[in-house]
Formats: sequence, structure tokens, C-alpha cells
Amino acid sequence: MKFTKMLLLMLAIAMLACVLVACTGTDEGPDEGTASAAPDWAAYDDLLAQIKSSTDFVAREALMHEAEDILMATGAVMPLYYYNDIYMMKDGIEGFYQTVNQTKYFMYTTYGDATTLRINLASEPDRLDPHLNSSVDGAALAANSFIGLYKLGADSIPIPDAAESYEISEDGLVWTFTLKEGLKFSDGSDITVDDVVYSWKRAADPNTAADYSYMYSSIAGFAEGDLQVANVDGKFQVTVIAPCAYFLDLCAFPTFYIVQQEAVESAEGYMDADGNLIDAGAWATDAGFVSSGAYMLESWTHNESMVYVKNPNYWDAANVTMDRLEFMLSADEPAIYAAYNAGNLDFIDTVPTDEIAALLDNPEFYIADVLGTYYVCFNVNSDLFAGMTVEQAANMRLGLSYLVDRQYIIDTVGQTGQQIATSFIPAGMLDGHDGVFKTNDADYTYPTGDGYFDGSVDVAKAIELLESAGFVFDENGMLSADTPLSFEYLTNQTTGHVAIAECIQQDLAAVGIDMSIKTVDWDVFLNERKAGNFGIARNGWIADFNDPINMLEMWGSDSGNNDCQFGK
Repeated sequence: MKFTKMLLLMLAIAMLACVLVACTGTDEGPDEGTASAAPDWAAYDDLLAQIKSSTDFVAREALMHEAEDILMATGAVMPLYYYNDIYMMKDGIEGFYQTVNQTKYFMYTTYGDATTLRINLASEPDRLDPHLNSSVDGAALAANSFIGLYKLGADSIPIPDAAESYEISEDGLVWTFTLKEGLKFSDGSDITVDDVVYSWKRAADPNTAADYSYMYSSIAGFAEGDLQVANVDGKFQVTVIAPCAYFLDLCAFPTFYIVQQEAVESAEGYMDADGNLIDAGAWATDAGFVSSGAYMLESWTHNESMVYVKNPNYWDAANVTMDRLEFMLSADEPAIYAAYNAGNLDFIDTVPTDEIAALLDNPEFYIADVLGTYYVCFNVNSDLFAGMTVEQAANMRLGLSYLVDRQYIIDTVGQTGQQIATSFIPAGMLDGHDGVFKTNDADYTYPTGDGYFDGSVDVAKAIELLESAGFVFDENGMLSADTPLSFEYLTNQTTGHVAIAECIQQDLAAVGIDMSIKTVDWDVFLNERKAGNFGIARNGWIADFNDPINMLEMWGSDSGNNDCQFGK
């Protein structure tokens, strides 16, 4: 069935109306209602389950469009632009590559006669346990120090890592992997099929509290707590609930990496006296922990530096060209850029915003394609929406979105040709059956162009939506003092993110909305956002693999990456 713009709008309105009846039963102003302003998320969760179990890839695409329609109708995700990535790398460095999910691989780099590469990716990493990581910089550290069955090659296509080969049953439901011979952890102990079984079951276990545990939901037994992975005649066997075209991409993702059970479970503080889990990642909080990849962490001066050295027990150690990776831990962009220019860093993946224009023609400045979206997220359970109906809260968020000048942000802050984001799923993402998802076709038509709005500022539309949420504006289009709107915007301390916040602040102030900006350290920012300790925050998502489900399943009620707190 072809979905038209009008039908989409009717569906979105109907969805919100149903939620209103179920959750509020009233249509009161922002100071009168008492029920939750958060949308009922059961229908969305049900759609995710249908998408995961569908064996009809055309029908699956239609379900994913339906899920994005629901997500965008909430207004809780405000897309700003589709990502690209910038970094600087000294002339003469070769062999480095970055994938479309922004994971950086350093193990095959060369730099003249140098055996050490000096790098800045970010400040203090939040997690080094690959199963608990949820940041881009943490994924790069994990990819260089742990192995999965597969890893991503320079073309972003999965290539064998711990796996030697695999077979798939005729019905596409059983994957059987043969491991390479002689695999070892960094301490010299053998890596076996049982280690893979342990690692996958650990990451999927709710007690581990992995943000990405939901990525195991395509495997049979996940919902029941009995993940169907096993050692079968010395081979690793996985049973999935439906044919999965991106399964090897999952095998290359950090949450599926191999960890050593003894190292994990012998860590001091892993269990309390009663056998209760305290911190699943306690084993990887200081240098010297057991890893399985090209490098092992030799030293870690917290908030200052990390040193990784070549792991002689890595299966491909003979081809690892760089012996030592030295990381400067900092989010101070001017200091990072100064260190690079002084020759103290060889690779950086951030530069001060005011330097970008002058660097566009510099041969050491790179702009890389990635699949992802930079956006603003709203906590749907925030007191900011107290007293509103579900529809009013959604209209308030959508109204704020129409005030933001995205092109100005791109021109003055981004400066590297980013594309305005008119939906959450990024441009260029595939649809799972040899097409591009964000394309109008015989089966689906976006409300506006290839998205949900055209990306331009529309003050009149913004005021209309805000008025429907109960706010009053005077004849000059300024917010009345009788219905003030003031809130705090949470971001981490880098010039680019703060500059974007300031652009939004200015746009909202033009109609009398007061937005203050709160900046915190990177690891604090991640944890505050995850815990829902915010009303509005900056956010961004780089796709973990090239399929829309990755951009949709993160918003499931049980997802650790559901920063908007849907269904919480």
C-alpha cells in the first residue's frame, strides 16, 4: 500500500489521539492536566518485535517507516543535520582507515620509521569493557584491543577476525562459525568457542546492563533469558528468530566482542558478599586487563593519557605495523590542535570550530562520510511537560524545532558540507532489500520531500504549534509573560557542541524563549543523559551498521540508548 503525505499525517494524529484517550482523557492546557505527557510506547515496541521477526524484507521496510512515523510524531527527536566526520592526520601516515560507523582502526598504520602513533580521540573514556561501551571513541578503543568473530574492513564490509568461516542453514536461521586455530587472549591463554558463548550470553544478560543488549534480540531465546548460542562439536552455533541480512555486521560490533570469563569475574568488586553484581565493568577500569585484540592497555593515567602496546598473542600480530599507541585524553580543542601543530600529536579527530574554514584546503584535514544524525533530544518524562497532554507536549517540541535555523548551524559551526536532517534515519541508509530507505517510491512517500519537514525556519508554524500547547504570544510574535518558557540545555564541553547550543539559544530567544546552557565533562554528560537527568540535551547517533533498524531499535523501552526515556 502506498502511504501518502495526508495518510501519514492522519496516522500520526490518530496515534497521538489514541494515546490521549488511553493516558489522559482530557485536553487541558499546560497548567491544568495531571496525567503523564509521555506517549504510550507499547505500539512502538510491538513494531520493533514485528520488524525483528519479519521474513518479508519489503514488508519489513514498511514496518520501519511506520516506526519512524511514530518516533517523529512525538517531536522528542529534533534532527539537525546528517553527520560527516572530520579528523587531521600527519602527512606520511598510511594504512589508517575509518568505517561508516566512525570506528577508527590504527593497527595497520605506518608513519615513516615511527613505531609509536600519538593520538587524541576524546577525553577520559567512560567504559573500556566492550560490552558496556556506548560511545564512538570507546568503540575505537575496543576495536583496536578486542576481537569479535568479524571486524569491519576499510570498505566497512565485515571480514573474518576470530572466525575462520561460517555456514548458514537453508532456512537462514542457524549460523555455525568455525574459529581460527591458535587464538589466544593477551595473557597467552586460549580463546575457545566456550569463550564466545560466555561473552555473548554475558552481554545479553540484563544483569550486565549493557546499553546495547537489545542488539541480541534477533537471536532466539533473548526475550526468555536463554540466548540460543552454543558450542556444538567445537563450533559456535547461533539460532536467530528470522533471517538477518546484517548478522555479520553484528558480529563485528563491540557488544559482540570476546572477553575472558576469568578476568571479568575475578575482578575485585565484581560481586558483593551476597553474590550480587556491583559493576560488570570493574575488571577493565585500570591498565593491564586481559584483552583479545591487536593491542593491550599498558598504562592509564586517568584524565591525562593512555598507552596501548602491541599484543604479541593477537592472531594477526605479524601484520600489526604500529607497536605503540599513545592517547592524549582531553576535550580541550584549542589545546589538542596546538599539540598537533607542535608535532606532539599525529592524529586528532577534532579541531576548534573557528579553525575549520582555514583548514578545508589543508591536505592533512579529512572529511569522511559516515551514517548518522546530529540531533536534539527531549526527555519525554521531564517536568518541562508537566500538566500537558501527550499531544500538547509533542506540539511544544515540534514547535521548538521549527524555530531552529539548521542551515546557519551548518554554515557557521559545521562548515564541512553537512546536509540538513529532515528525519532521524540518515540519508543513504539502505532499506534491507537492495534499495535506499529514504527514497519516495510506490510503497511509501514522506510527508515533505524525503523527510518530515523541509528544514527551513517557520516561525508562524512554530507559534501555531506552541499556542496549541497552551502558550500565548502577543501581536509581535513574542511569548507572553503569562506563559513563560525557560529550560536548560545539556551538552558536553567542546566548542562545536557549545556553539550549536548557542545558535539554538539565539533562535529561541527571538520569540522570547529562555534557554540556558549547561556544560559538563564527557563521561558525566553520557551518564546524565542516559539516566534521564535532563530536559533537553544535545545528541548524535552514528549507525552501528547500515540498516534502519539500528536507528529505530535504540528507542525501544528496554534499550540502554533510549535517552528520550520512551516507555520508561
